[in-house]
Amino acid sequence: MHKCTIVSPRNRAGFTERLGELYLAVGDYLDMEKLDGRDLCYCKIFLSDILNQHAELLDSPLYIDLLPHAGCSIVEQAPADGSKISVLLETDDKEPESLFHALRLTEEEVAGRNAYEQTRLLFEKYIAIADSLHLTMSEHLVRTWIYVADIDNDYADVVKARNDVFDRYGLTVNTHFIASTGIGGATAVRHAAVGMDFLTYPGIVESDKKYLQALEYLNPTHEYGVAFERGTRVSTPKLQRCFISGTASIDKHGQILYPGDVLRQTARLLENISMLLKDGGATMQQLDYLIVYLRDVSDYLSVEAFLRRLYPSIPHVIVQGKVCRPGWLIEMEGVATLSPQT
Repeated sequence: MHKCTIVSPRNRAGFTERLGELYLAVGDYLDMEKLDGRDLCYCKIFLSDILNQHAELLDSPLYIDLLPHAGCSIVEQAPADGSKISVLLETDDKEPESLFHALRLTEEEVAGRNAYEQTRLLFEKYIAIADSLHLTMSEHLVRTWIYVADIDNDYADVVKARNDVFDRYGLTVNTHFIASTGIGGATAVRHAAVGMDFLTYPGIVESDKKYLQALEYLNPTHEYGVAFERGTRVSTPKLQRCFISGTASIDKHGQILYPGDVLRQTARLLENISMLLKDGGATMQQLDYLIVYLRDVSDYLSVEAFLRRLYPSIPHVIVQGKVCRPGWLIEMEGVATLSPQT
C-alpha cells in the first residue's frame, strides 16, 4: 500500500527550532509507518531561503537520521503557510519500482552557461546515468520537474533546450513526450538558473504507459511550442500511478482562463486535472497529494480555504512558485495511485 503525507512545523521560532520539531514529527510518523510495513521511498523538501537553510538542513538529524536513504529533492519554493520548511513523504510496503534523481549543477558547471546550456547539461547528465543502467529516456523516463530560478525571463530558453534534446533523441509529437512541471524554484547553487528532478521506471516498456488527454478541456502542449505530456499513467504488476503534470487554468485552445481571478483559475485547473485523471481511469479521490504553486503568496488563505472545502481528505502543500506564464496565478500537480486491476 502506498501512502503520502505532508509535514510542516507549527513552531514559528528560528529555522533550527523548526528542524527540531520536524525531526520529532517525521520520526514518529515513519516509526508508525514501519509498524504497518511501510518504509520511506521518496521525500521532497520545500525551503523558504535555500541559500541560508540548505547547509543546516543537511547537517541536521532530520536529514541525516531519517531521510538519506530515500530519493530526496530539495528546492526553494517557500511554503505559503509561513513554516519555512515543509516535507512531502511517500511510503510504501513494497520494494521501489522507480528510481529518482535530483540533479543539480555546481558553481563551476554553471559558470559561463545560460539557462539553455544549463538545461541541456542537466539532460545530458541524466542520459549518462540512464545509459549506465541500460535504460533509455524515451522508454523509461516517466516524469521530470524543472526548477527555473528566473522563470519570467529564462523559461523560453529552458523550453528550447528541452525541445532540442527531445528532438535529438526521437521524442516528437508523433511519438510522445514526458510528463513534467516547469516552475519557478531555486537550488542551493547560487548562480544556477535551472535544477531538475527525474523519475525513472526501469522495469517498464512503452506499452505500460498511457499518455493522458482531455481535449475538450485543454489542448496538446505542442500546439503552443512546448514538449511535455499533460499526464502519464504507468502500469506495473504492483500498481498503476497517474502522474499529472503541472496544470493551470487553460482551455482547449491553449488560452488562459479567468485572468486576475485566482479562485476561478483554481476551479478550472482542478476540473482539468479531474478530466486528465478520468482518461487514466482515476478520480480526484484517488490522488495521493497535490502540490500547489502560487505566483502571489498573498493568495494563500483563499486558496487554502477553497481546497479544504472541496477536497479535505487530499494532502496538499501550497508553496510560492511562479508559473511559466505571468497570467497564470496558480498551478497544481499531483499523483493518483490505482490498483493494477483498475
